[in-house]
Amino acid sequence: MRSIGERIKHFNPVRKIVYVIVGFVSYPGLAMINKIKISGTEHLKKLPKRNVLFVSNHQTYFADVIAFLHIFCAVKWGKMNRLGIPYYLLNPFTRVNYVAAEETMRGSWISRFFTLAGALTVKRTWRAEGKEVRRGLDPSDTRKITRALNKNWVITFPQGTTKPFAPGRKGTALIIKHNRPIVVPVVISGFWRAFNKKGLKFKKKGSTLSVTFKEPLEIDYEQSAETIMARIMDAIEQSKRHMMMGKHHWETVDK
Repeated sequence: MRSIGERIKHFNPVRKIVYVIVGFVSYPGLAMINKIKISGTEHLKKLPKRNVLFVSNHQTYFADVIAFLHIFCAVKWGKMNRLGIPYYLLNPFTRVNYVAAEETMRGSWISRFFTLAGALTVKRTWRAEGKEVRRGLDPSDTRKITRALNKNWVITFPQGTTKPFAPGRKGTALIIKHNRPIVVPVVISGFWRAFNKKGLKFKKKGSTLSVTFKEPLEIDYEQSAETIMARIMDAIEQSKRHMMMGKHHWETVDK
């Protein structure tokens, strides 16, 4: 049986209110203080309303996801590859969830508030309370993501960390094999330069934030999890092949 907090989180009017508040507060940082460059939203127009998984590299805890939510809302209102004036927040697109580490979302009142925007909190498979551990895929987390995919779009960050070129988590590939969603790769850049690690404070104003949606991947769901994971990491430009393509790839988000 779901807790009161879970019920509130899935109550659509509450989520819309959270979107409006977070949207209007975050818009200047994305589109005025910094510049956001969006491409590939034409790939979103024909997607079904459920069982779509967005896989992306990760640069900040919150700014990345907030940018995605802005873009999805803008596309709902017919805006392509731009945000423009954020009147789209008057009726936001809320059929989306995002995967986030449980310990991160419990870290502060702000992160707990962001949870109401559709967070799917999961236990990290390699880290708990600052210590390195190794666990298998948590079945309850898998069921949580499966339920979300049955109703909505889901955003996930396969690396589970803001460190560039970290290995992808096999759990993402197992979820893909089990649910057979449409998988849309997303590549972001510039967020680590503009914001601090949490994505709530500015580091460098006037930065260019880039969000690129690629065509959905053609996936053979019968392939091994390792093969599927390798394809995803290459698509989000976090594979070894992309690591050596430019000196900027050696920059870390902690600088």
